Amino acid sequence: MGYLNSQIGYRDELLSTRSVIKKENYVILDPDGLVKNSIPGYENCDTTILGSPAMGASFADYLITVYEGGKNEAVGGEGIEVFLYVIEGEVAVKNLDKEEILTEGGYIFSPEGNLVAFENKADKSAKLYLYKRRYEKLEGYTAHTVVGNAKDLPWKEYEGMANCYIKDFLPADFGFDMNMHILKFHIGASHGYIETHIQEHGMYILSGKGMYRLDNEWIPVKKGDYIFMDAYCPQACYAVGDAGREEALTYIYSKDCNRDVLL
Repeated sequence: MGYLNSQIGYRDELLSTRSVIKKENYVILDPDGLVKNSIPGYENCDTTILGSPAMGASFADYLITVYEGGKNEAVGGEGIEVFLYVIEGEVAVKNLDKEEILTEGGYIFSPEGNLVAFENKADKSAKLYLYKRRYEKLEGYTAHTVVGNAKDLPWKEYEGMANCYIKDFLPADFGFDMNMHILKFHIGASHGYIETHIQEHGMYILSGKGMYRLDNEWIPVKKGDYIFMDAYCPQACYAVGDAGREEALTYIYSKDCNRDVLL
């Protein structure tokens, strides 16, 4: 198995973690304790399962380090939609519709049943954030492949707050039952209210630090943390920072959308 931080042997300090596990409510995963999972199909990759149904999520997402020559030739499956985002480095990706080289900030959404392949053909490792979910069909609508780069997407002011911005990756189209976004909070910025809604979130923090309200607790978070928020978990955050450093809090996150409640 092994740890992502390559920890071997004993530590000098007492064992501790910032992880908080409250299944079917919220979860914070401290990267220091994340392990490598052996999963068929991932060749020359360090793969860690982050969100999963085991914690209450309706989806699964992963953090993947792809070494030179590393690949997976068939991500997804019947009824499964896939979103892949490049945190660092570059990978070649393809499905039945597209074949592209994705660099940092690059992404591909592939609709259900349209398998995605990726391969690292560069001479340095790449880091990926991968999301999979079972597609909820809606009569008369279908999703389609979307490829792009977050750097080419405009920052939009978030709900009337000038120091808070959002990027939306997928179209506002009922063919899509989920979307992926990046939120950016400059230091001192926050949500305008504590959100409480039916949608779930899986979130990976790309930069900065913050205080996140989850259920009834304010919890410090930072770059590299993973957060899962279940339906109706109260949530909001403030971006914080160190003196002299102006690094914004940014995170990529998923949200199910465009569907009625299933009864």
